[in-house]
Amino acid sequence: MHQETLQLIQILEKTVSPDKNELEQASSFLQQAAATNLLGFIKTLSDILRHGGNGQVARMAAGLQLKNQLTSKDHNIRLQYQQRWLDFPEDIRSYIKKNVLGALGTETNRPSSAAQCVAYIAVAELPQGQWPELIQILVNNVVQATSEMQKEATLESIGYICQEIDSDVLVSQSNDILTAIVHGMRPSESSNHVRFAATQALLNSLEFTKANFDQPTERNYIMEVVCEATQSSDTQIKVAALQCLVKIMSLYYQHMETYMAPALFPITLEAMKSENDAVALQGIEFWSNVSDEEVDLAIEDTEAQEAGRPPCRVSRHYAKGALQYIVPILLQKLTKQEELDDEDDWNPSKAAGVCLMLLATCCEDEIVSHVLPFIKENIKSDNWRFRDASLMAFGSILGGLESSTLKPLVEQAMPTLIELMYDSSVTVRDTAAWTFGRICEIIPEAAINETFLKPLLESLITGLKAEPRVAANVCWAFSGLAEAAYESASSESGSGDFGAPKTYVLSQYFEFIVQRLLETTDRPDGAQANLRPAAYEALMEMVKNSPRDCYVTVQKTTMVILERLQQVLQMESHISSHSDRSQFNDLQSLLCGTLQSVLRKMTPDDAPQISDAVMTALLTMFNSNKSGGVQEDALMAVSTLVEVLGEGFIKYMDAFKPFLYLGLKNHQEYQVCVTAVGLTGDIFRALKLKALPYCDEIMTLLLENLGEPTVHRSVKPQILSVFGDIVLSIGSEFKKYLDVVLATLVQASAAQVDRNDFDMIDYLNELREGVLDAYTGIIQGLKGDGLTPSPDVALLEPHIPFIIQFIMTVAQDAEHSDATVAVAAGIVGDLCLAFGPPMLPLLDLDPINEMMTQGRRSRISRTKTLATWATKELRKLKQGVQTSAPAAS
Repeated sequence: MHQETLQLIQILEKTVSPDKNELEQASSFLQQAAATNLLGFIKTLSDILRHGGNGQVARMAAGLQLKNQLTSKDHNIRLQYQQRWLDFPEDIRSYIKKNVLGALGTETNRPSSAAQCVAYIAVAELPQGQWPELIQILVNNVVQATSEMQKEATLESIGYICQEIDSDVLVSQSNDILTAIVHGMRPSESSNHVRFAATQALLNSLEFTKANFDQPTERNYIMEVVCEATQSSDTQIKVAALQCLVKIMSLYYQHMETYMAPALFPITLEAMKSENDAVALQGIEFWSNVSDEEVDLAIEDTEAQEAGRPPCRVSRHYAKGALQYIVPILLQKLTKQEELDDEDDWNPSKAAGVCLMLLATCCEDEIVSHVLPFIKENIKSDNWRFRDASLMAFGSILGGLESSTLKPLVEQAMPTLIELMYDSSVTVRDTAAWTFGRICEIIPEAAINETFLKPLLESLITGLKAEPRVAANVCWAFSGLAEAAYESASSESGSGDFGAPKTYVLSQYFEFIVQRLLETTDRPDGAQANLRPAAYEALMEMVKNSPRDCYVTVQKTTMVILERLQQVLQMESHISSHSDRSQFNDLQSLLCGTLQSVLRKMTPDDAPQISDAVMTALLTMFNSNKSGGVQEDALMAVSTLVEVLGEGFIKYMDAFKPFLYLGLKNHQEYQVCVTAVGLTGDIFRALKLKALPYCDEIMTLLLENLGEPTVHRSVKPQILSVFGDIVLSIGSEFKKYLDVVLATLVQASAAQVDRNDFDMIDYLNELREGVLDAYTGIIQGLKGDGLTPSPDVALLEPHIPFIIQFIMTVAQDAEHSDATVAVAAGIVGDLCLAFGPPMLPLLDLDPINEMMTQGRRSRISRTKTLATWATKELRKLKQGVQTSAPAAS
């Protein structure tokens, strides 16, 4: 063995050393080795992994180091590593592949390091059509295995490949893969390790075995093997097999009728009852999935009825049929809460609560008779677990019930629920506060009912001083209460969207509640249970939903928030630790959010009086804080200031513009960039022609972003929309940018995407909406506000055929969005107004008329309004042409 190999083995053995210095030395040696001669390094690692003579630790560490050169948790680095691997010389890749394949089954440790190396090479090569013989080699390995370890490691490898790779790549080899997996899952297989690896592999392969599930004989065989595995005495196998059933139910619901009564129902019912949490969780998850699936099917059914066609898939109503059997088990599980509950621990008790919620959404009022007796029997039990379970059950089913069932239920329960806010058990108080949060969200009229409002508010105010988890739920209840009270007052006074109502039921308590919430945001234990954000959130909702007679309190609150923001900014220099920095950033973001709420409530006279102090604080934040999240929140606060000050914002532009430009250039943190683009539109809309001095620089930055390949795709549609805002604001002054912007729009409108990817279809619609927004702004901006269009609009004439061709493309796309139809219809109307009769032959075409008909039928009022208006404009042109046509002689 080479001296270098021996040295590397010694170093690898030190990677598990308890000595910190040895660990650091080993780590830096390995980094150095990878940096100086990567190919030699990974080749040697594969040798060490392959040869059984090397110690177990060295082999395992070699496998780990090799895997780390093939993949990464960071998506971009992972793609770079995959490309780097493909760029390696063919002979070196073959050498390493031979080694890692040869190592399968020769290790003594579990899980196999070689299995991971095989999988990550496969993930790079298979999508490129390389290593075509791999799957067959792995299948033969399983079927003709010489040892248990070889069979297990190979199945692990298949499992990793199925988990990591795009399922489309493996569809053509699904038969071979299933052969190996089912071979490993058979009851005659003596090794539980092998059966577990095979069951895991099946779980990861279910997405691309659709063709096998469509064949009754193959489906029967797979289902038989999975159902048998759920009966294994080995818990790991049992849980993995149950996970397979959960996933099969989601993917292949339509095929499950044959198996439900004889197998799936008894197996999952038994699993739900299990004392083993991992088993019980999968049993509960199965029925949560069934409910989820059947809710979707009910929506599909409604849509199909409205469209006058039969639905593609139908619900078998398994959840309704199983209610009487599964609800008692779920209620039983609710009584098994952990005394010292950790928020992040998922257990059967929490899963049962979620399952009840989903069942209520799915089965609606039918669930009440199965749950109500349990609630009545246990809500006043001496045992806190039963009191809590009945409260949890009550809160969980509220979401699915019809209002006529729900209102009397909640009103009847109110006195008892208020009483439980003072319970001796913190868990019960927590669930009671959560239940009020649900009531305020789902049936708020029961909470703002005069009979219960005062005692309810007293119990909630008391709850704000309780343990953080209780207080956080109380804050959520206050958010819902404020919104409910505001909406109720608005509908009674008929003010709707036109300004705030004069008063509402919380007015007399408003200042007191706000004061207590401000105290809650300052609690020393505010970092626990998400309490501080919850209290600020409630404060924002109270302010946002405040009537006119609470304005003085809103003014006071504004000053408190400003004062706090200034205090927080002075703390900057005292921050030492990472966790302090994180809490400091969170606090700034929360204060920015609250500032937005209070600013929106300011009267036009008051806003300018505090705007200097607000802007000074925000500029300090931009100067001192580099966190993307805080930058984004501060930009949003500026946006609100622009909204309330209008043209008055001009006085801050010179001081603020460097930070706006930095935001527009922030390609790394694309959310910041998107927010900066949106704010640019707000600034132009507010400042109109006063924004001209900044226009050249802003346009340059926006156009650079469009041409920059590293800019996140979500930024580009926003930029195109903002062009529309800019033209509308500066009118004919936009002429100097016109040619370059129109060329950009032509380029953007030609974009094509993968039609199998729903996210990309959404993106294409957003991009097209951005292009259409820009055209709208350009037509309206150059036309001007006058009744007769400005001569500048003639500059667009050469581009009209292209714009109409683009509208046709949108109209003929079966997957166009409601929003694109709205803007496209708007442009049809704008073209009619700006260019008159010559537009008629260009626009009066079947695809465009069909799109307008669809728009007029839309449920979204904006689309409906624009399509109706555009149709009228087109009709006016037709009538004009008809009346001016000479009469036949």
